[in-house]
Amino acid sequence: MMRVPRVLLSALVAVSAAVVSGPFLAGQVANRSAPAPTASTGYVPTRDVWQTKSPADVGMDEAKLHQAIEYAKTRDSAWGRDDYMADQVRTFGRPLGPVPQSHGRTNGIVIRHGYIVAEFGDTSVVEPTYSVAKSYLSTILGLTIDRGMIRSVKDRVADYVKDGGYDSPHNAAITWEDHARQASEWQGTLFDRPSTFIGREEFGRGEMQPREIRPPGTHYEYNDVRVNRFSLSLLRLWKRPLPDVLKTEIMDPIGASSTWKWLGYDNADVQVDGKTMKSVPGGTRWGGGLWMSSRDHARFGVLMSRLGNWNGRQIISADWVRRATTRGGPENSNDYGYLWWLNTKGGSKGVPTTSYTAQGNGSNTIYVDPENDLVIVWRWHAGGDFYARVVAAITR
Repeated sequence: MMRVPRVLLSALVAVSAAVVSGPFLAGQVANRSAPAPTASTGYVPTRDVWQTKSPADVGMDEAKLHQAIEYAKTRDSAWGRDDYMADQVRTFGRPLGPVPQSHGRTNGIVIRHGYIVAEFGDTSVVEPTYSVAKSYLSTILGLTIDRGMIRSVKDRVADYVKDGGYDSPHNAAITWEDHARQASEWQGTLFDRPSTFIGREEFGRGEMQPREIRPPGTHYEYNDVRVNRFSLSLLRLWKRPLPDVLKTEIMDPIGASSTWKWLGYDNADVQVDGKTMKSVPGGTRWGGGLWMSSRDHARFGVLMSRLGNWNGRQIISADWVRRATTRGGPENSNDYGYLWWLNTKGGSKGVPTTSYTAQGNGSNTIYVDPENDLVIVWRWHAGGDFYARVVAAITR
């Protein structure tokens, strides 16, 4: 699929093609004359009801979709299946926060034109989704800019955050965009983890080798310490725990359940205006992280596919969604946006180059395909060409 950074090679289990399926295929009432929804006006579910449609009803071939679903069900993830904690420690190092004892079987959901077309496995179970959380952090950054709390994504973080983390001449040059591109090169130790990623006990198989540190904005590196520093900086601006920001500003407005949670490390308590708050990580590399059901992730995917609009309400600006899913950064070499994986180079075959994904270890994926008005969430899978198989089922 898209090029995976070296830190994740041992962690992501081939997140290549794409998403969802199930023994369920919705009813058989066809309506071929129904127009495709636009980015801002298509059907979205209410908090309590998410309508289903048959494949034919949304312009899909039922037999092909069924075959794609059956294929996805064979791609169950083996990661952590026998000993979750042992795999966690070997892959990432010593945990700093809550880690589940096990995870469920592969599950997922396919959404077309906003309607549920297929679903399999337990899509309501709440489990960690690892680096999928990074794409949520990106969206909170977009909200921060939409609200005028940051003038520009190209502004220096040091102009807004005065907690010592950006005092050095090197760190003082870091911009918000550098963080969002994973090109900040931030130097320091945060929550007992050095940004160098050196140390087998702390980093497991993700341990890196020493290298020359480049100026901010000139070198891409997938680095959770720096992402966690980014998260802490957003907390400093909002002066509210980011799980509360996500809940009130995004998840509640799109009708998500109350079951999800975003957990911090045991040692991630910080002081904000004299109040103790928990800074949350952009993954579950060292425990904690964003724990959420496939159905709630699917709502977030639909919000992105609708360019930030939900039933007429612009929750995130369309401009931000476009910018966050546009390739850029150092050498422009990575198919990477603002903490979203892109397909502009066509690395994922059989799906549009305009599609993009949130990806996490395990593997956990949200696939967003605005061109086909398609959203797929696929959890605990071993990769494969599932996205392409679902896209191939589209007839109109």
